[in-house]
Amino acid sequence: MTIGIEEKVLPKATAKRLPLYLRYLKMLQNDGILRIKSHNFSEITQVPSATIRRDFSYIGELGRSGYGYEVGYLIERFSEFLRVEQPKNIAIIGCGNLGHALIKNNFRRDDNLNITCAFDINPELIGQEMEGMMVDDIQDFKKIAQANDIALVISTVPSNYAQAAIDIVVDAGVKAILNFAPGRVKVPSDVHVQYLDLTSEVQTLLLYDENVANF
Repeated sequence: MTIGIEEKVLPKATAKRLPLYLRYLKMLQNDGILRIKSHNFSEITQVPSATIRRDFSYIGELGRSGYGYEVGYLIERFSEFLRVEQPKNIAIIGCGNLGHALIKNNFRRDDNLNITCAFDINPELIGQEMEGMMVDDIQDFKKIAQANDIALVISTVPSNYAQAAIDIVVDAGVKAILNFAPGRVKVPSDVHVQYLDLTSEVQTLLLYDENVANF
């Protein structure tokens, strides 16, 4: 899947790296670093310098050969491109242990990302207060989500219930979903679902660690 930018097309892999770049750039700025070259940035981000230069080229002419990149200017352009200054309201569906943890954290490192509502199907959770937020019935999602201008949904619903929950989310007009269940769900082509499977991520790290140890 790709995202159009003027005449160029931004690959999904590049789109996933842009927030990473912005986070490290802000760290560099906090450390008082004003300018950086791609090979130095590569050492920090663990992304090949050729990939960094290619990714940056999708945003525009950001630096000069032999001079590098102005950190402040990169932050300005990346922030503008990613629209990080525009507040985004987020809904949680599934308020078990993981959902509760996400609500408690509530993107405390980013004032522009805010979980504003939470939903579940469990009668024991519906109507309960969780970190100052009322847990609503998933059947009321469309009305509440539209009233709160929800831009993104985080789903911690188990795979066997995920499709039904995602159908409700899609019906409400939400186009961006982060799904913690590994099972794939069916959505229209204009709805973007990103999967985050903690088990697979851990297994990948363990496999990598084992391969390094046996190298």
